[in-house]
Amino acid sequence: MTIDDIAYLICRGGWPWATLIPKDVALDQAFDYVDSVIKQDIQRIDKVKRSPERTALLLRSYARNISQQVSYATFKKDMVANDSSTLDEDTVADYIKALKKLFVIEDLAAWNPNLRSKAAIRTSDTRHFVDPSIGTAALGLGPKDLINDLDTFGLFFEDLAVRDLRVFAEALDGHLYHYKDSEGLECDTVLHRRNGNYALLEVKLGGEKLINDGAENMIKLANIIDTNRMPLPSFMAVIVGVGKFAYRRKDGVYVIPIGCLKD
Repeated sequence: MTIDDIAYLICRGGWPWATLIPKDVALDQAFDYVDSVIKQDIQRIDKVKRSPERTALLLRSYARNISQQVSYATFKKDMVANDSSTLDEDTVADYIKALKKLFVIEDLAAWNPNLRSKAAIRTSDTRHFVDPSIGTAALGLGPKDLINDLDTFGLFFEDLAVRDLRVFAEALDGHLYHYKDSEGLECDTVLHRRNGNYALLEVKLGGEKLINDGAENMIKLANIIDTNRMPLPSFMAVIVGVGKFAYRRKDGVYVIPIGCLKD
């Protein structure tokens, strides 16, 4: 799988019909879906009249803040900059609730492990779409746009990985979370099973430095787990974009190309 392939997968999305139609048509379908959410679905979900313009603004704000922990106040500020009428956080919360009912957005809750560290665990959700193509379509982005902006590409790649990892977590009777504390230590995703076992997973588009950074973060987190109250992680892995084979580093951290997850 190449960078071009990943960019296309993000913008095409994981919709069932996407693999059955030409690439250009699949990309157009993602835009059509977002248009339907904005103009029709947001009104139908609970028969509450909502503004298509505000829905579009919120979707764009979500896309600009994808894979990050931001508050309703941040969304409000972002939307108000483009909305001349009064807007409060309760209204933002109402629109977000409706979009969750429509299975458009699905945030990642914070993980709360037992630690030896006194650092405060941050409880803000990480913002995610159910499928990354919703976010790229909301911003009017295509594969080439992502390739030309690697920072944005990396954030949407994380959204893509979270989508796939949720599927595997459910198959393992588990849930996906994220971790961040007051000292800046974070982990993109934590797969926690009902039996108490868990894995730490960082998501990096690629590059040796980013892989090293992800591995170091997970090792630091593993080292502050209170092992009198919970086990060490079953494994730690960095999910990357490009590569044909998964491998294990000398420090025990796996590096797994996203295309290998299905195997």
